[in-house]
Amino acid sequence: MRIIVSGGGTGGHIYPAIAIAKGIEAASPDARVLYVGTGEGMESRIVPERGVAFRPIHARGWQGRKVSSLVKALKTNSQGQKEAGAIIDEFKPDAVVGTGGYVCLPVAQAAKKAGVAVYLHEQNAYPGLANRLISLWAQGLMLTFEEARPLFPKSAQKKAVCTGLPVRPEILAAKRPEAVRELGLQPDIPTLLAVGGSQGARSINFAMIHVAKELYGRAGVQILMATGRRDYERVVKGLEDAGIPVKGEKNIHLYPYLDRMELALAAADLYVGRAGATTLAELTVRGLPAVLIPYPFASADHQTYNAKSLADRGAAVLLEDKGLTGPKLLAVTEKLLADGSRLKQMAERSLECGKPRALDEIVRVLTSKE
Repeated sequence: MRIIVSGGGTGGHIYPAIAIAKGIEAASPDARVLYVGTGEGMESRIVPERGVAFRPIHARGWQGRKVSSLVKALKTNSQGQKEAGAIIDEFKPDAVVGTGGYVCLPVAQAAKKAGVAVYLHEQNAYPGLANRLISLWAQGLMLTFEEARPLFPKSAQKKAVCTGLPVRPEILAAKRPEAVRELGLQPDIPTLLAVGGSQGARSINFAMIHVAKELYGRAGVQILMATGRRDYERVVKGLEDAGIPVKGEKNIHLYPYLDRMELALAAADLYVGRAGATTLAELTVRGLPAVLIPYPFASADHQTYNAKSLADRGAAVLLEDKGLTGPKLLAVTEKLLADGSRLKQMAERSLECGKPRALDEIVRVLTSKE
């Protein structure tokens, strides 16, 4: 079996594509997988680092929806389609799998022209433009959120399967005893995990300064916080100016970044952070309750749609980024941490939303002979 996977622009498209590539290789020792992306995007660095064969093509998004931008995008993607066609002629794939991002469009167009089956995986509850276009001729459509189905063309809705989003095996395998030991946490105290993302979510980080000040030294709660590297020094200063140490001397554990997020999720009792699709897939397979604060500038506001999916099922509380304050975040987190029965119910609802066998389902769709 020979498969081309494609996706780019953000980690939310790239990492699922890598997971699918690895899953196909694991499912069939004879399988060959090639990742096609842009030479300028994150995928050109990340994919080879993960041991997946990579070939670049030219592709461009329709930025700002201006006519001049559209002309440039059409010209670049025409070139990219020819490049992708040459790769397809050489590699001879049985199928092409797209996970989103504008690079998928020329790859899928080239596959269609060559008579190669196209499959899509949509990570978000609000599908991206490229995937909505490609779905018109795709053979199969795999969804993370059932809410995305009615937002696709009617012809695509009929072939959609809700598989979920693949998560790393370490996320499922991590155990709380090991996690609290490795992170220097107290084993019997509820843990509030606040994540600002790899670059930092400033509104969340600044609101969490207030939360940490109010909860510092309080019995029955400990805070594990990853600010992102951009805001780390500011948050450290904000806390240390208030006389609060940040290295776990009491109950505040502050990091610029957590390299082993699987341990943080295993140790946590409540999550505070953004609502990217990969994050929500990880939260739900762990059954972790959440306070979700969607990134307000995400394309088509898709993080709000993602968060609403969990909030509507009782697995999360949704707060808007606009107007977020420390006192508001403190009130919500305090109330949840003080209500063990509600946290337990949210955890159960979160687990019901989880799709721990998402990768198996995706591989099944791709290898089905039906």
